[in-house]
Amino acid sequence: MGEKVVAGQFDLSDRQRYREKLQRCLTGLERLLAEKRFDRPKNLMGLEIELNLVGADGMPKMLNAQVLERIASRDFQTELAMFNLEVNIAPHRLGGRVFDRLAEEIRTSLAYADRKAGEVDAGIAMIGILPTLDRDDLVSSNLSAVDRYALLNEQIVAARGEDFTLDIEGVERLTCTSKSIAPEAACTSVQLHLQVTPDRFADVWNAAQAVTAAQIAVGANAPFLFGRELWRESRPPLFQQSTDTRPPELQAQGVRPRTWFGERWVTSAYDLFEENRRYFPALLPICDDEDPLEVLDAGGVPSLSELVLHNGTVYRWNRPVYDIADGVPHLRVENRVLPAGPTVTDVIANAAFYYGVVRALAEEPRPLWTRLPFEAAAANFEAACRHGIDARFEWPRRGRLGGTTEVDAAVLVRDELLPLAEAGLDAWGVEPADRDLYLGVIEERCRRRVNGASWQAATFHRALEAGLSREAALAATTRRYVELMREGDPVHLWPVGLPEPAPLG
Repeated sequence: MGEKVVAGQFDLSDRQRYREKLQRCLTGLERLLAEKRFDRPKNLMGLEIELNLVGADGMPKMLNAQVLERIASRDFQTELAMFNLEVNIAPHRLGGRVFDRLAEEIRTSLAYADRKAGEVDAGIAMIGILPTLDRDDLVSSNLSAVDRYALLNEQIVAARGEDFTLDIEGVERLTCTSKSIAPEAACTSVQLHLQVTPDRFADVWNAAQAVTAAQIAVGANAPFLFGRELWRESRPPLFQQSTDTRPPELQAQGVRPRTWFGERWVTSAYDLFEENRRYFPALLPICDDEDPLEVLDAGGVPSLSELVLHNGTVYRWNRPVYDIADGVPHLRVENRVLPAGPTVTDVIANAAFYYGVVRALAEEPRPLWTRLPFEAAAANFEAACRHGIDARFEWPRRGRLGGTTEVDAAVLVRDELLPLAEAGLDAWGVEPADRDLYLGVIEERCRRRVNGASWQAATFHRALEAGLSREAALAATTRRYVELMREGDPVHLWPVGLPEPAPLG
């Protein structure tokens, strides 16, 4: 939600005006779709990575303003809390050696940022949730000093009307409360963008929803929060609970959470924007002076700023995006499922798998979503978050038998989804060397049943067995993680455990 938001008070008339303006934006979107005003296919993809700042001791450092000042690049931006940064990679055309080029760009950007962070005794860590975060780190005083974060926090807290409750039961159970949305800042992700035409949007979004579970199974990297071992990918439950505007009574009534998997397959991008208007009250009822329908009548392209702002406060795991480039509107699917890290190679492997499998599934003559109930896709997503690489999914049977069956996630990815991803990358025109290198990383994770979460958990338990306290084991695991992240070998090659201390003499 990168809008420039000015903090201020909202009254009833603001909300009424915003609701009316949002409806005019939706009507404008409907007209743009009907008039086929959107950009033609360009095979464009984009990437954003959220990062953590850590000290040499593995603890979070609340220094993003100082680090960003030293980086002095528009590619790097603030994120919610003072230990967060985000790097945005310029759009690339899918094809050729795009993934190798992306990997090189990201390595260069992160190495530069890491050097600049080193000037204030900090470093960059790509990880889903920093294991050393403490409840005292995630308080409103540690939110980044940016108006939009303060205002968003204020509005979500006001909508909820009471403290946020975190209650996540995994390997261990975490229960605590928070007076702000600050715990959401623990979640650092990779966001994958894909520009699509309106005619292709629904197929791509449905395909992306169907494979979220597989993405998490192979990519999970967030098993710890506040000293507890929880789900293999603890970001989704944490994100939902720490931004939940619903008090318990509204939850009991079935009111939808703003962090949302969704509830149905769609037929158009319009479906998602319309659901946002219908189900979710405005958090930031800020209107501009543009009348989108007057702009359309004059032959122009409306910014639909209220629709864009509202969409940015509904946290779908696959979010629709309306944007304008060079005066022409376009649509994107923003995939928000993956945690950051562990290495650049792992991030690019996750991206190659996603772009390949989504392309193949979106073009299947008998679409997966006509054979998989939406409820099963949502249940698969939760199973993947809980169990990671060891999850089991409900999945359509192969062949003519029809119906669904239970499958092992790693076997499904290796035997069924990786061949699809290979075909999808071929369809994008990605060179075989790129395709085989990065899909090979996913294959090895499945074969060895290793991802970032399993490595973190195994190394933490080795540290406990070696006699370290829980806090010391988490800090040592984090330091070792950052060390191996910088060396750059993909996580399936990382040795489990802490290195032996060098002998004296």
